[in-house]
Amino acid sequence: MGRTGLFDLERHFAFYRAYHSNPVNVLLHTFLVWPLIFTVDVLLHFTPPLYNFPSGLNYHGFELNVGLVLTLIYAIFCVKLDKKAGSLAGLLLFLTSFGASVLASGLGFAKSWKLVLAVQAFCWPALLIGHGVFEKRIPGLADGFFEGFMEPYYVLLEFLQSSFGYEPYPGFNKSVKEKIEADIKSWKVIKNQKKLS
Repeated sequence: MGRTGLFDLERHFAFYRAYHSNPVNVLLHTFLVWPLIFTVDVLLHFTPPLYNFPSGLNYHGFELNVGLVLTLIYAIFCVKLDKKAGSLAGLLLFLTSFGASVLASGLGFAKSWKLVLAVQAFCWPALLIGHGVFEKRIPGLADGFFEGFMEPYYVLLEFLQSSFGYEPYPGFNKSVKEKIEADIKSWKVIKNQKKLS
């Protein structure tokens, strides 16, 4: 049932979870990753339209711009990883994009930029503290850009897994847990070797 390569959800999710095993760090990511996506969507609202629809069809989040295209690509990729959780992620991504566009069009660029700056200035340091102080491990983004890019989806998948016991297919959670334990064990060995040298 598992896939390989770019769509190997087990491998990618295990990599992400190995960098997010401390409960405080997990909690910080649960509440702070999606606001970062929301504020990026706020900024992307101001990108020029890629296509001008007939008058009256361009309304808030329905304008075909870079933000909407990126949301669509991300949502399709999430669905390719796992139809159920990916569809939920896709829905949340479109709601986030639409809500950000409504807010951005109401605030205007100057106020939107200030909101984005405030949220980003709060969330990023808090997430870094989660990694440095609680996880005691650098963010996975330093070792794998793809996993960092997919964090919103992984945060949702982790929430579904821990709250409802969700798994994309039978045996997924067990396999991911084994991969996480192996990754953390390997990381600790390397960390200890660095201390000794």
